[in-house]
Amino acid sequence: MRSLSAARIGAQVRALRMAAGVSAGQLALVSGISSSMLSRIERGLVSPSVETLERLAQGLHVPVSRFFSDQARRTDFCHVRAGRGVLVDRIGAVADYRYALLGHLLSGNLFVEPYLVTLLPGADPYVTFQHPGLKFLYFLSGEVRYRYGAKVVEVRAGDSLLFDATALHGIEAIQVQPVSYLSVVFTLRE
Repeated sequence: MRSLSAARIGAQVRALRMAAGVSAGQLALVSGISSSMLSRIERGLVSPSVETLERLAQGLHVPVSRFFSDQARRTDFCHVRAGRGVLVDRIGAVADYRYALLGHLLSGNLFVEPYLVTLLPGADPYVTFQHPGLKFLYFLSGEVRYRYGAKVVEVRAGDSLLFDATALHGIEAIQVQPVSYLSVVFTLRE
């Protein structure tokens, strides 16, 4: 009778091996275990020892903990075609800042909001954004002065910013238009 834990570990070993583009024979060889043992592990027929898991992890160049992650429950996948992001009318949004939602995930404890933000011709600087989470910005076009708390940086296409969004932040001056950037906010679900 197969153990549920052994089956999950085996499925994870197989998934990691396939993602690495390594054959079962190659992984068995570099891990120092027999091909038949690897086959039984991947099919969940045996519970591998900690030593065997360490060898497999080294062969796959991953930490041992990767064999215990519950990937079966994380099944969300979102694909948004170019130009097809959902335009979001954000309550209290700054005038002429257009937000196109580029995806969403419903599972897990991490909430991720990826947006393509475009400053329309009438957009004004705005430096009092403040919200929970971490924010990542990648500028696609334009040049701005961006304020984060007391710090101000010159930002242009190709530049990125990553920061704790609980501090006041935003565009202090628009220097070259058009301005567009990818904005991704990460927060923990409660």
